[in-house]
Amino acid sequence: MSRRAYYFNSINNFILENDELVLGQLLINDEFETTDLQKMAWRSEIQILKEQLIEFSQGDIIFEYTIPRMGHRVDVICIIEGIIFLLEFKVGDKEYKKSTTDQVMDYALDLKYFHDKSRTRYLVPINVSTKAAEKQNEYYCMADNIHNTLFCNEDNIGSTIRKTISIINDTSLSALEWINSRYAPTPTIIEAAQALYRKHGVEDISRNDAGAKNLTITTEAISNIIDQCKINNEKAICFVTGVPGAGKTLAGLNIANERHYFNEDEHAVFLSGNGPLVDVLQNALAIDRAYREGITKKSALLETKAFIQIIHKFRDEALTTNMAPVEKVVIFDESQRAWNKESLSDFMKRKKGIPDFNQSEPEFLISIMDRHRNWAVIVCLVGGGQEIYNGEAGIQDWFETLADNYPDWKIYLSDKITDTEYVGKSDISTLLHGREYYCISDLHLGVSLRSFRSEKLALFVKLLLDERADDAKSVYYELKQTYPIFLTRNFEIAKKWVKDKARGTERYGLLASSEGKRLRAEGIWVPSDINHVGWFLNGKDNVDSSYYLEVAASEFKVQGLEVDYAVLAWDADFRYTIDGFDYFKFRGTKWNHVNQEQRQRYLKNAYRVLLTRARQGLIIYVPEGSDEDPSRNREYYDRIFRYLKSTGIEVV
Repeated sequence: MSRRAYYFNSINNFILENDELVLGQLLINDEFETTDLQKMAWRSEIQILKEQLIEFSQGDIIFEYTIPRMGHRVDVICIIEGIIFLLEFKVGDKEYKKSTTDQVMDYALDLKYFHDKSRTRYLVPINVSTKAAEKQNEYYCMADNIHNTLFCNEDNIGSTIRKTISIINDTSLSALEWINSRYAPTPTIIEAAQALYRKHGVEDISRNDAGAKNLTITTEAISNIIDQCKINNEKAICFVTGVPGAGKTLAGLNIANERHYFNEDEHAVFLSGNGPLVDVLQNALAIDRAYREGITKKSALLETKAFIQIIHKFRDEALTTNMAPVEKVVIFDESQRAWNKESLSDFMKRKKGIPDFNQSEPEFLISIMDRHRNWAVIVCLVGGGQEIYNGEAGIQDWFETLADNYPDWKIYLSDKITDTEYVGKSDISTLLHGREYYCISDLHLGVSLRSFRSEKLALFVKLLLDERADDAKSVYYELKQTYPIFLTRNFEIAKKWVKDKARGTERYGLLASSEGKRLRAEGIWVPSDINHVGWFLNGKDNVDSSYYLEVAASEFKVQGLEVDYAVLAWDADFRYTIDGFDYFKFRGTKWNHVNQEQRQRYLKNAYRVLLTRARQGLIIYVPEGSDEDPSRNREYYDRIFRYLKSTGIEVV
């Protein structure tokens, strides 16, 4: 039996097999303690399908096919005449629920995007609510060969399948080949974290074998350093680099998830300064665990908070004591964004009442871990060129701290950390004052895990922001084949576009720069503090969710997170002029020019973040402006619109 499914057989053999033997196979393969309710549901499904599938003896049937990225199992899959039917059963339901319709469409989308043998096949999602009244079905397929969702009760599954087969045709398909086909997803960070937390391996959440291998090798390299320090009572720090989208955060989460064992004196914690990312991950894992194990979200949240934490809380806890923390391994995400001495000292003086604090964040964090008497490990995950905050230290502060104050700590570096995007024009040996260090190539993640629909997106955005319109146009013509980007002056059209594009529970949302203050006149609110957990995790029935398109999330709320489709509202803070892009901040009643080069870079990077948050498609909304309101001068927005159009982006 494939580990992907609980039961697999030809329909003919399934019909002939004793019901209890089929049920027994399902029970044997269920990794959880099966509830009586689930047993009753399986018995009903078996009996219904034996009656309804009798005329399709040449087909095959699969029960409980797992989709690791989503953490769910498809109730039943029937492969008949090369067509893949996905059946989601709601035994006893007397109505067809929207949640079930979305759920089974999600399965179809997931298989279409990520399952090799499903990519070119017809996929037919069916909502089976056994006691519901018969519903008039509409039979049509979308451009990607996913059929619209069909609705069946316990009496018309067979006739619905027969009607579908009479309308669409496909070549034969070996069910054995299909069930063993490669599943190669590119999950969101939320889905990936959930999968790891459920103890899936990295191969279950990697889009290619090279990506899985790369992630595994880097994880093993870090684990070897941890084991060596534990055995030899040593302290070490290692710096992990990676190409954009290679999974540095995922590698860190993997280590934290594998090594948080108090009883083995080996508790690891994943620390990030990205508050929204931490909040969303903590809650997503807790919700998922509560659902799977039947416990309260509150109790599940206590555990997730133990191994994913906001860095500021870890730091603040250390201020209250001189004792070593319980954690022996700390993983710092985006460690180049740690605060410099000036920023942290100012924060400690203003917010904590500590007037004489004189350390940078790297200095203080290393000092915390140095309190351990025996061993400790710090893992720094290093990104390049992603700064959006003022007062960030860069990686140089870490090196200088190690060189000046911690001669006993071993230093392990990725062999790519010498690149300019990490250390600029500085020399590693100079930064470390000649200290010994070890270069390990396995600490670099060189294969991107992203590339779902958008391998060219990062390049297109770079060219667009660098004012290379002609080069951007060339990339756009390649990009639009798999990743749609559109431009509009009508907010209602933008909202309709994302709603029409999304299927199942694919998430869409409204994005805008934190400095987009005049979007308010267009009915777009960009609050500094939104319910980001609700925005990213709540469903379509909750007004706090991104689906309502009422509250825009800024670059600070979406950094490191994604939606499937996005509306990006572009304001006059980052406007195009005859001299290229220019930078503004709205204060009082007017726009003020941003003169400081560093702050200009932050604003540009804010739009880089916003332009790359949608996994499947993006529409950019540029307001018309106003003749009566000088803060919304039409020329500001017209120039932005004309430039974006010049990069090839099509207008709707």
